[in-house]
This record gives sequence, structure tokens and C-alpha cells, in this order.
Amino acid sequence: MEEKIAVPTRHVGGAKKHYKCAILTISTSKYWKRESGEEDIGDLSGERAKELVIRNGHDVVYYEVLPDNEDKIYEGILNALSTDADFIITSGGTGLTKNDVTIEVVSELLKKEMPGFGELFRLISYEEIGTAAVLSRATAGVINQNVIFCLPGSPEAVRLALKEIIMPEIAHILKHVRE
Repeated sequence: MEEKIAVPTRHVGGAKKHYKCAILTISTSKYWKRESGEEDIGDLSGERAKELVIRNGHDVVYYEVLPDNEDKIYEGILNALSTDADFIITSGGTGLTKNDVTIEVVSELLKKEMPGFGELFRLISYEEIGTAAVLSRATAGVINQNVIFCLPGSPEAVRLALKEIIMPEIAHILKHVRE
């Protein structure tokens, strides 16, 4: 694989280096475990997202587990937007089953879509998992002056998206969104 070319400094010059993040895990089974009072709900994807966001110098200011329910997802996103989070990461609900409705909810809220995110994510995923990458509807876009990234529920997908795309580009993305 060719070496990646870094974003020119002139594109990210003046951008903040420290941002606040909201993380939403969308999983009916994890939601019900949490509702029933279980301490360890097995949210490996949410934990991976928190770990990578913090390791890259950002703060997690909101975290929630939601069921695969359009109204609950919509409410969760509005709650995340009401915090001081600069960007939102959702994990889960991006597949093709009848319960996967995250993309439908988020699409209604987006002011601008970032199709390149989903395209790049699927390309990088293809390099790791092969043609199964076509099953993902991962997407990203802008709601008000916040950026939302909708990732599959797999911890490896979360790692891949954060490590290879989101963390290297978040300052650049938010600089443009807020100009």
C-alpha cells in the first residue's frame, strides 16, 4: 500500500487541536442490559470509541446506549447535540437488517452529507474484510455546526474508522464546518 500523504499544514492551520465528542451505541440488546441494571453490558464498540477519542487528546462529554428504534435514536442525537460536543460518533444500525434504522434517522437530520467518508471507510474495510464491506452503510455529515459519523457496530469497524479517518481529519473537518 502506498504511503499516505499528510494533510498540508495550511489546510489545518489555526484549527483547534482539542475537541469534545458524544458517543451513541445503538444496540437493542445492550440497551435492555443497561435498563435492567447490568453494569457490564458488553459495549466493546462504545468502549473502543471512548478509548481512541481520549487517546487522541479529545474529551468524551456524552455517552448513551440506545435501542434500534427511530424515536429513541432521534432523541439520543438531539440530546447529544444539546451538549457541548463538537462531533458525534454512532456505532450500530448501519447494516441491512429491518432493525438497522440509524442511517434513516440521521439522514433526516443532515444539512450536508460527506459521501467521501462512507466511500473511504468501505474502501479501507474492503482491504481488511473483503467484499463484506458492501454491507455497511456507514456515513457522515453535518448537523448544524456538528459533525456526525455513523459507524457499524463492530469494534474493529470503530477502530478502523477512528484510527484511519476520523482522528487524522477531525480538526480539518471541523475547521471547514465552522468557517
